Order: sequence, then C-alpha cells, then structure tokens
Amino acid sequence: MSEAERPRRTEAAVDPMFPGRWSPRAFADEPLSDDALASLFEAARWAPSCNNEQPWLFVAAVTPEEKTRFAEALTAGNRVWAPRAGALIFVLARRQFARDGEPNRWAEFDCGAAWLSLALQARAMGLYAHAMAGFDAEKAREALGFPADEYAAVAAVAVGHRGDPGALPENLRRMERPNDRKPLAEVWRRGAF
Repeated sequence: MSEAERPRRTEAAVDPMFPGRWSPRAFADEPLSDDALASLFEAARWAPSCNNEQPWLFVAAVTPEEKTRFAEALTAGNRVWAPRAGALIFVLARRQFARDGEPNRWAEFDCGAAWLSLALQARAMGLYAHAMAGFDAEKAREALGFPADEYAAVAAVAVGHRGDPGALPENLRRMERPNDRKPLAEVWRRGAF
C-alpha cells in the first residue's frame, strides 16, 4: 500500500470520505465522460448557499484544445501537471444576487461549499480533484469569455483519474501524498475566543 492509499489518522470519528479526500498532481491523461462530469456537477448543485442563490458556475475544459486554452491562465507550476487531468475546470462566483442585484458577499464562501461537494463526489467515483489558487484572474476571464462585472473566477480545479507520480518533476513528486492537518484543538473553540 502506497503512502497515498494509507488511511489517515483522525482525532475524532468522521466518515472516511473526509480524510480520504486529497489533492494529487499526478493525473492520467484520460478524458472524463459527459456522465462523469454531470455527476460531479450534480453533486455541486446540491451544495448549500446563502438564500439558496447557488452563485456558482463551473466551466469545464475536456478536449486537449480547451484544456490548453484554460491552462494559459494557470501559473507556470500548475501548467506542468494540471492539463493532464480529465477535466480542467474554473469555478466562477456570480457577484450579485439574482433576486435584487445587490452584492453577494457570501458568493465565494458558497462556491467553496460547491467545490467540496464536487471533490467528495469525485472520490466516491474513484476520481481525484485538486483545487488551485495559482491562476491569473484576468487571463481566466479572457480564456473563458465571462463578463467581469457579473462573475469572478475564484478557483481552478483539475479532476480525473490518478496517474503515475513518476511522470511529475522531482519537486512535485516529493509532494505527491496526502497532507497532514493541524491538531483538532487548533481549529475550533468552545464559547468565545
């Protein structure tokens, strides 16, 4: 059993899907089917959101040409590995509430909930998802063509089947394992600060 497959130790009882989710960089160059994509986005669709606004929009690149165009918005380090994934996705947040046009200051938080739903669905399907902050927002807007006054690009996501870590550059290969977490006592408190 490789280190990536070894169950991670938790400090309290949780469903194994939580410690089983991690973000590899080694992806197999294998496209995802429309059915697989639909399942990922269906899971994201059911995420909670402020006033049920559902401010997320996922824009997916699946063909080599689409992934090449989307990858231009990624940082150089992410361009090394992310385009090999079955799908390269940008998560967009709608800036205003649809009901009244007022700014939605919870949109990015809600997109985070939708991303996690997608990531957990990916694991349930035997896939992996790796979210990235390493991208240029303006280049993403140009590559995807969305109106900047209506949407903000909040994350890029690579989703697909796990590939051979040996195909990664040495610096990335050393990181190709699940990360540890802070101790439980450092992430919550009872009562007040």
